[in-house]
Amino acid sequence: MAAVQVAASLPCGQPREAPREPSSEDDGFRRLSARLRALQPDDSTVSRMEIHLLFDQLISENYSEGGGVAPEDVSALLVRACQLVPLSQNHLVSKVSQLIHHLLNRLQVVVDEQNLDFLLTYTISAIHQCSSWTHMEILQALATLVYCNGSKCQKHLPDLLGKSGLLMKLSDSTHPDPEVRRAAVHCMANLCLSVPGQPCLEESYQNICFQAFLTILRSPKSSDMDDITFCMLLQNALKGIQSLLNGGKMRMTQTEHLGALLAVLKKVMFHGLPGFNIEMPAVLYPTPLPQYDGRSPVKPQQPEPSAARPSANKKKKHKVKPKKPQQAEKEEEESSSDMEVAPGLSTSRVNACGENAWCSSPWGSQSLPVDGSRAAGREQVSWPFTSSWKRVSSSESDYSDSEGGIQGKMRSYQAKVRQGALACFLSTIKSIEKKVLYGYWSAFVPDTPELGSPQSVSLMTLTLKDPSPKTRACALQVLSAILEGSKQFLSVAEDTTDHRMAFTPFSVTIASSIRELHRCLLLALVAESSSQTVTQIIKCLANLVSNAPYNRLKLSLLTKVWNHIKPYIRHKDVNVRVSSLTLLGAIVSTHAPLPEVQLLLQQPCSSGLSSNSATPHFSTPDCWNKVPAGPSLEEASVSSPKASAEPCWLIRLCISTVVLPKEDSCSGSDAGSALGSTYEPCPMRLEALQVLAHLARGYFSMAQLYLMELGEVICKCMGEANPSIQLHSVKLLEELGTGLIQQYKPDSNTVPKQRVPIHVVVMFWTAMLNGPLPRALQSSEHPTLQASACDALSSILPEAFSSLPNDKQILCITMLLGLNDNKNHLVKAATSRALGVYVLFPCLRQDVIFVADTANAILMSLQDKSLNVRAKAAWSLGNLTDTLIANMDTPDPSFQDEFSGLLLLKMLQSAIQASTDKDKVKSNAVRALGNLLHFLQPTHIERPRFAKIIEESIQALISTVVNEAAMKVRWNACYAMGNVFKNPALPLGSAPWTSQAYKALTSVVMSCKNFKVRIRSAAALSIPGGRAQYGSLEQFAQIWNALVTALQKSEDTTDFLEFKYCASLRTHICQALVHLLSLASASDLPCIQDSLEQSGNMVQFYVLQFLKSGVEADDPGAVHTPQERDQMVRVALTHIHSVQALPGDTAKRVIVGFLEDTLAIHCDSAGGQVALLGASDQ
Repeated sequence: MAAVQVAASLPCGQPREAPREPSSEDDGFRRLSARLRALQPDDSTVSRMEIHLLFDQLISENYSEGGGVAPEDVSALLVRACQLVPLSQNHLVSKVSQLIHHLLNRLQVVVDEQNLDFLLTYTISAIHQCSSWTHMEILQALATLVYCNGSKCQKHLPDLLGKSGLLMKLSDSTHPDPEVRRAAVHCMANLCLSVPGQPCLEESYQNICFQAFLTILRSPKSSDMDDITFCMLLQNALKGIQSLLNGGKMRMTQTEHLGALLAVLKKVMFHGLPGFNIEMPAVLYPTPLPQYDGRSPVKPQQPEPSAARPSANKKKKHKVKPKKPQQAEKEEEESSSDMEVAPGLSTSRVNACGENAWCSSPWGSQSLPVDGSRAAGREQVSWPFTSSWKRVSSSESDYSDSEGGIQGKMRSYQAKVRQGALACFLSTIKSIEKKVLYGYWSAFVPDTPELGSPQSVSLMTLTLKDPSPKTRACALQVLSAILEGSKQFLSVAEDTTDHRMAFTPFSVTIASSIRELHRCLLLALVAESSSQTVTQIIKCLANLVSNAPYNRLKLSLLTKVWNHIKPYIRHKDVNVRVSSLTLLGAIVSTHAPLPEVQLLLQQPCSSGLSSNSATPHFSTPDCWNKVPAGPSLEEASVSSPKASAEPCWLIRLCISTVVLPKEDSCSGSDAGSALGSTYEPCPMRLEALQVLAHLARGYFSMAQLYLMELGEVICKCMGEANPSIQLHSVKLLEELGTGLIQQYKPDSNTVPKQRVPIHVVVMFWTAMLNGPLPRALQSSEHPTLQASACDALSSILPEAFSSLPNDKQILCITMLLGLNDNKNHLVKAATSRALGVYVLFPCLRQDVIFVADTANAILMSLQDKSLNVRAKAAWSLGNLTDTLIANMDTPDPSFQDEFSGLLLLKMLQSAIQASTDKDKVKSNAVRALGNLLHFLQPTHIERPRFAKIIEESIQALISTVVNEAAMKVRWNACYAMGNVFKNPALPLGSAPWTSQAYKALTSVVMSCKNFKVRIRSAAALSIPGGRAQYGSLEQFAQIWNALVTALQKSEDTTDFLEFKYCASLRTHICQALVHLLSLASASDLPCIQDSLEQSGNMVQFYVLQFLKSGVEADDPGAVHTPQERDQMVRVALTHIHSVQALPGDTAKRVIVGFLEDTLAIHCDSAGGQVALLGASDQ
């Protein structure tokens, strides 16, 4: 009964959700708590002994985490315990400190703010008043109290972290007790730790702690401190900085702070590593990087096709998991099994530039030894400090003196310091911008074989020479984080030509660094025996391969990686196998297609693989021959050179991984596989499907040889219950469909006889539509799968779609139109996009009913709340209006007559509304507006209800042209305005909006920063086909003068990237000027004369260039041949001759003279070139 009364008197917390059965542990706690609360403060010996006894019993109780004791009960008990212990009783203060630490840490209790305030006041007072021998226990209690509670300690921060704050004094290097100093730093580190959703420490206190931690990490070990205590001190300082960077959101905005931190981290990274007692400057300073100084990076020669749409292979970012509170509170004396390393390998692990044949001549023709020579290479390695490091396996990690346990324990703590420094470095990388990080690239990434100086040691030093596999894995994780997203930085690398200059260009230095990374990582891969570290090495290689510009580097880098990774595909550890496939996927997706990779894929299957990872050697797995060729594989194969007909071993491997039962040799450690599963573990199968998708995207000429067989794989996987397997198989289907479409594009490099025949494509898609694809489209419980299935359905080759059975065509259209009503925005966006693809199919675009149904579906999606859905719908609306324009060119006018005018009106209204949306929607909305206004027939324009909507549409285009929107939006608006001018039925020239439209275009052609927008506006100004469409005399003069001014300013730009468009801009302006001359009336000639008298020489110079030079073949709207341009000028001259000049007007004579003179100079120049060519022939 007493226990119940005591419990009832405790402060009330949150109401319990449901009554629970009291556990024996809860009963013990309640009983002891009741006894403690029944005591009254008393300074007698008996009372002190009873309190001692109660504290001992509370500490010795067998608690388990979350064992039923309410947090508020624990807080109330600790407050009562402190109330019973006066600060004059040192022994009891020490004991109550132990109780605070034990209960909070053991029961994982977070003290509420009111009780925390009391307990902090008590512990701070205790340190001030009690004897120094109690400080260690009190600080331990204080560290437990402030853990993740920094934001709740604001009132006490001046006492703890102020100028003369308690923790600042106790953590100072002058403090006599090293253990107390370490405990004080531990308290500071816990103060810096914050919980997501709670406020962080104030910035001023963050800076105080940061500087204190930096000072500790810089300071050498004092004579009165033993090695293990010093390691624990360094660990606590590193944890503190890491907490500031992670939870505290501290940003390294000042170069001095970041440089100081990186300098000290580089030093501590090598703490305790034999032979690496390096000294670092106080601050590291960054190298200026040309990639990030405002100039554009060097673009790779082959744009990655995956940039156009979401990739199926999104790499997961490895986040550092937050430690559980009890882990953070455990004392650093915990034992570690980090000392497990490769048996029989010397301390240095690998002589980075010793007698190993492959590395003695970096990047020669030899490859790393992978068989018996590997063991011999190990025996040859010799380092002076080898004998001081004995290998300690995990089973020998008990630190007994008889086994040299003290040294083992010290090495373990030193390894923990290195791991802490690397973890802190990882947090630093995540808290700064990449362009800032890469300024320090040379400090942490090697570019030459290491020689041992502070400048040459790097993360690869730890990877190759650290005895702890966990530390090696940490170093690799940091290197992976540096490499992730480094494509822009590494893009400047180039070593395709031999370097013979007096200085080393930056591009050559980066290329050397990439080569050295390849060399070191492959050395580490061969030497490593820990499966976890092997996995990290391969992941790091995958990051390197994904970002390195191999199209600018000498050949053989990828070949070496390829040859070394093949044995690990059959490794016993499933994680190693998965990461190996990830690396192979990175190789086949980087800058695809690369000739080097093409040759690697064609290697014969005899380059097989072994499951023995200890001594990898090549053999042919029987399972590769188990998969029968698809029944139509021979039909899918196309006539091609024998070299390309060589079976691709990687495709065969991936197919067998996905569909065949796993081999016994690989099943021992497959933790990822379900119990009793006959297939490879799910991660392996997913990765294999992703590699197949990469191959289909980058090396379709190889994938097409297996088209029907891959179709069978897709059908089998889509029929499985696992939605992830289904999703990745659908992604593969989409890539195969896209590859087939690319083959049949007019600009494709594939010769017609090497394409997959249409009848095979039809057979392939018929099999897909007869299989599980329709079921995937209807799986409403998996919307991501539905959306991907829609994307796959949109990748049907148009030529094949028209040859599909009629019921299959109807099935595709019906399912897409039905899914457009889906509530899920992913499905709706994918459906809108697919409809936008189908509406361009030649066999469907003249079907008025289908086009109308598609238009209604798209208009509905344009009203969706999701921006992504609206963006896809706007793109599809643009495609649909392209179809309307294409149908205008057909001889049969039935489509235009039958298409609903009311639907046109709705489309115009929706496009006007969408033109005010976000840029993603707006760019295609204005494209659609231009096409719709171009499509309008006289019968539409004559209707009164169309007059207002036409005016609003053109006003929407004008405002988009002149507004400071995204350049793509303005370009589309200018293009749309040109489309409007193509419709002769519109009252261009007489309508009130004419002057506004021309004013907008002339403003852009003269002053827009983006030259591509200027080009498009100049092209639009040259479209109207009659003088009346240019409006009044003043309007014509304004357009002419604007074009002349634009010609003068055609090189005025501060952006270097715009210069490459100067010639194209001048071509379009000259074309527009000549077009205006060919339409000019007699009243227009005086203004043209005035302009030529002022700027005639400049105009003539550029017109002569216009007559001589060509333009890009893909430049729409430009006249491409010199003969056509010459004819344009002659037509203009003939027109001016035919103009009846006003009496006394000399303008006609001046303009005729200008044109004749221009043609004469051009003919003389062309004749001189002909004569010169004739003389050279003789």
